[in-house]
Amino acid sequence: MLGFSGRLDPLLRRPFSIHNVMPAAGVAEAVELLYKVVGKATQTLCQQQPGKMVNLLGPLGNGFRIPTDARRIYVAAGGIGVAPLLFLAFSLYHKNIDPVDCRLFLGGRTKDDILCRDDFLKLGVSVITTTDDGSDGDQCLVTQPLEIAVEHCRPDIIYACGPEAMLACVVGIAEKNSLPCQVSIETMMACGMGACLGCAVESRLESGKYWHGCVDGPVFDANLLKF
Repeated sequence: MLGFSGRLDPLLRRPFSIHNVMPAAGVAEAVELLYKVVGKATQTLCQQQPGKMVNLLGPLGNGFRIPTDARRIYVAAGGIGVAPLLFLAFSLYHKNIDPVDCRLFLGGRTKDDILCRDDFLKLGVSVITTTDDGSDGDQCLVTQPLEIAVEHCRPDIIYACGPEAMLACVVGIAEKNSLPCQVSIETMMACGMGACLGCAVESRLESGKYWHGCVDGPVFDANLLKF
């Protein structure tokens, strides 16, 4: 979670995914963030000068878990939801898992929302794009080519990050085909410690039970969440 020292507006930190790490001599010395300017906090962030101090709390919660026997991996991203998935892709290859088939299904409203394609291609990840207006890839929801791919060539696991409606559809595809699925939810966090309840998400396992995105997530097994 990122804040700005000495500023009262925005007062609270904002949650960001780790997009990448910058290693030096085998040690991670910095993290890279990918974000879209949508409000005051991200506007402030894009105005920061090199060397300017920011307030960082993290890493928090749980990340993606990678089965050692996964060989065919499908990843679905909606818009800026692609941010944590590049780090996931790097982790796959740095852990020598060497999947035989790793595909990214990347969707956005327009071609301007199709991000990081070349970064994934350099890792050997196949990229299938869709846009709402047809300006890049097929004109459809990103879950449509994902569902077709699942039916034709069953993966070992699905990972996803994006808007809630997209995640609900991805989870539905995974359940229909009895596939393990992990999703990274996009929810606002304030304290980052599970105290403020601002990132509470409803559990599917027990009525009235809630998970905290900052402590229990932001990555969850799909069967834990109620969409």
